Amino acid sequence: MTVEASPWWTPHVHADRRPRLLLRNRIAAAIRGFFASQDFIEVDAAALQISPGNETHLSAFATAEIRPDGSEQPFYLHTSPEFACKKLLAAGEQRIFSMGPVYRNRERSALHHPEFTMLEWYRVGETYQSLMGDCARLLALAADQAGVRKFAFRNREADPYAAPERVTVAEAFQRHAGIDLLATVAADGGTDREGLHAALVQAGLRTAPDDTWSDLYSRVMVECVEPQLGQGRATVLCEYPIVEAALARSAAHDPRVAERFELYCCGVELANGFGELTDPVEQRKRFEADMDEKERIYGERYPIDEEFLAALAIMPDASGIALGFDRLVMLAAGAARIEDVIWTPVAGRWG
Repeated sequence: MTVEASPWWTPHVHADRRPRLLLRNRIAAAIRGFFASQDFIEVDAAALQISPGNETHLSAFATAEIRPDGSEQPFYLHTSPEFACKKLLAAGEQRIFSMGPVYRNRERSALHHPEFTMLEWYRVGETYQSLMGDCARLLALAADQAGVRKFAFRNREADPYAAPERVTVAEAFQRHAGIDLLATVAADGGTDREGLHAALVQAGLRTAPDDTWSDLYSRVMVECVEPQLGQGRATVLCEYPIVEAALARSAAHDPRVAERFELYCCGVELANGFGELTDPVEQRKRFEADMDEKERIYGERYPIDEEFLAALAIMPDASGIALGFDRLVMLAAGAARIEDVIWTPVAGRWG
């Protein structure tokens, strides 16, 4: 017989959860203090958006505004404050951050929740390397508030005070899977599906006849690379293939890769940063390609926010990053699930 766990609002359950929730508040306050000391302005992004984002595997919650005349305007709950923040950069803001709820569908697990808190910040006129430095400081800040010298998750540990290692995606594929990834990426962004497929077969990894290049790439990332990242200390995984970085500009030293990085700690992805793409023509091309793929896989596509593309045309060079705040708190608190550090989890259970 299965015994149902008591809900989060049961007094004894809340009493057990409360220390982690108070830690959450302390970390949030410290983060706001950090950004204030760096002359950032906190902004609030509207949750209702024309487009929730145009990445292939991003799934949103749809809704509609019912107007006084009875007509309806379709909207989506935002999956990120990114589009709104970049419009503010186009408007003239220089250093901004947002920390608030975002919503993603088809995602629920120990590390995923349909409503979660995203910390996102932007630096105009600064490189994405500056964001890597921010990440290192935020790890130490969270550890300070928790009073811990290490983060832990699923038998993996990392020192939040140690300088993160920097590894390119190509280096990680070679190190952990023995695969020369960039041999399958062309200078124009094209990909060699057959070449990558052969590399996976030689490495003893499973494949399927209908796998795309991106499917094969993701399998290596999930099965071979990500579990090895952020052990002992955090890892900055950088220089993603351009086809895997829809909103990032290409790297000056190699057009096959983009100015994109992700921060990992204890095998957990914490943040995703970019040197931002500001070419609206190229951005539209990437959005349309991703929506074609989304329609092929899921049978749906999201509209393109035309105002966002118009704003890109006047947006200055900038770097931006999104960090999963709840996951950071999880690691600092030594929690097993993301719901353990959310004040009021969404109804239903993930497992």
